This record gives sequence, C-alpha cells and structure tokens, in this order.
Amino acid sequence: MFTEGEAVRLTAEGQKLARNVVRRHRLAERLLVDLLDVGREDIEGPACRFEHVLNQGVDDRICTLLGHPPTCPHGKLIPRGRCCEEGRSSVNRLVTPLTDMRAGQRGSIAYLRTSEKRRLRKLLAMGVLPGQEVEVIQRFPAFVFDVGRTQIAVDSEIASDIYVRLRE
Repeated sequence: MFTEGEAVRLTAEGQKLARNVVRRHRLAERLLVDLLDVGREDIEGPACRFEHVLNQGVDDRICTLLGHPPTCPHGKLIPRGRCCEEGRSSVNRLVTPLTDMRAGQRGSIAYLRTSEKRRLRKLLAMGVLPGQEVEVIQRFPAFVFDVGRTQIAVDSEIASDIYVRLRE
C-alpha cells in the first residue's frame, strides 16, 4: 500500500489479496443464501466471519459446488478463481462411508455414525477411532480394512457406520 496525497493505492500484491477477500466474502454470501437458505438481510455478519476460514482450495470447492456464480446475492461481481478458469464441474467428496471406498483406497477415520451404543463400543474397542489411518483391503464377501496395525473384517451394515476423510 502506498499513498499519493490523500489517496491510498494498493500495490499489485495488495490488490491480489483484496480481490481474494472479496471473492471469499461473496462466495460465503452465495453459500448462505443458496444452500443454507439464510435470508439476504441476515448474511452480512456470518459471511464476514466465514470469509476468514475459507482458504485457497476451499473457496474453489465452494465456487464449483455453487456452479461458478457470477454475482453475489446483492448483484456484485464475484472475482473468478482458478476453478472458473479451468471450468471445473464437480467437487470430489472429502468424507465418505467406508462402503463407498474401493480396495486400496486410503484415508483417515473422520467419525463414526451409529445409533447403536453396542456397535459403537465394539468399533472403538477394535481401534476404529477418529483420526486413525485406514485402508480398504477388500469389499466382498466382507469389508476388510487395515486400521493401525490391525486388519478388521465387518459386514456392510457396520462398514456404513464408518466415515472416512479420503486422501486426495
């Protein structure tokens, strides 16, 4: 940033940073209005806070998810990102049930989702814990996967309770 008399001008780097802040803010507004059904009059505060947690890559995923919107809910232009220039049309899921993974696919356990306390205790006792690395070995006739240094076999019903953050 530099000044010329009373005018303040951004350097090229400052302009780039400001453009990215505007992009993240306007994408946050679109996300709140279009996907989360928040009224336009209620989006400014949440969008302002949300823009600070969106980094490069996350903003591109949101933009792609929203179909590369040209404007925010107020009609202002959203600066284009790398995703727009590349014409990306789909966003890969980051978290998926173990049942949707292929043999050889890896990730880390994000969370366990079951309403049965007994099943949850069993998974925890076997070492199936959030944060643990997991690799699917086979899918049929049972789901076999490695967790830590243990190989575990479960049926598809139990495997569907294990949600994994995939490695990209």
